[in-house]
Amino acid sequence: MTTTDFSRDPANFCYRHPDRMSFALCQRCQRTICPECQTQAAVGVICPECLRDQQRSRTPAQKRAQRRWGRGGAVAARAGAAPVTNWIVGVTAAMFLLDQLLRLMGIQIQPWLAFWAPRLYPQLGVFEPWRVVTWLVVHSTFIHVGLNLLSVWMIGRLLEPMLGRWRYLALYLISGLGGAAAAALLAFGTPVVGASAALFGLLGALVVIGRHLGGNVTGILIILGINLVAGFLFGGISWQAHVGGLVAGTAVGFVFATTRRADQTRRQLVLLGAVVVALIGLLVLAGALYL
Repeated sequence: MTTTDFSRDPANFCYRHPDRMSFALCQRCQRTICPECQTQAAVGVICPECLRDQQRSRTPAQKRAQRRWGRGGAVAARAGAAPVTNWIVGVTAAMFLLDQLLRLMGIQIQPWLAFWAPRLYPQLGVFEPWRVVTWLVVHSTFIHVGLNLLSVWMIGRLLEPMLGRWRYLALYLISGLGGAAAAALLAFGTPVVGASAALFGLLGALVVIGRHLGGNVTGILIILGINLVAGFLFGGISWQAHVGGLVAGTAVGFVFATTRRADQTRRQLVLLGAVVVALIGLLVLAGALYL
């Protein structure tokens, strides 16, 4: 499907706001809804009409429970809030502050969480697989963590309501895995920390999804290009992780953009699994090359 066909397809627009494009579908009626029309349910989001139908069909016991315990279930949170993004920012900031506090007591947790390829291979006597994820929540300086988290917060509040919580979380983590794979292949002995790889993955996915929605992504491309060049020009920056995160995030964004219909869920999961397997394969290849 071309970009023009995509932008002309009514199924890619909110049924209540035909001028707003979105990837989110109501979990009950499967119609496309924009962030303003989404209400978070137990799984996914639902549209205002389905929410009203659900509220009208409540049993007397459910109504009493809601009066007693307050708002719950499908009416717990209005969409557009990006809870996963907020959790990522909060956990990462808390981890940085904890690291700084422990340093005052002579304890360092960063060396245990940073990505360092030699720690992934049992043949070296150590196997610490958590490093392919935990390196995203540790940072070196206040400027490092501040800039990364500000960027993640800004982009996440745009992407998460569009993709949904679980797809957005998958994008973030797979982008981090891509950064780890590239760092292992291109800088095997170099420890790496920071959420930059995941951030580049978010930008890559945003470019792909924006293009499929028929939007103008020139500004995003300029920001992406500047940050990529900075990684090559300035020391202390892992351009390898940036490139890996960008490639992985772009691939995931393409999967989401081409499998957004409700009947394509299985295909989407298979393709995401294929991306993850490919990245793990690159980690295995790095071990074969350097060990």
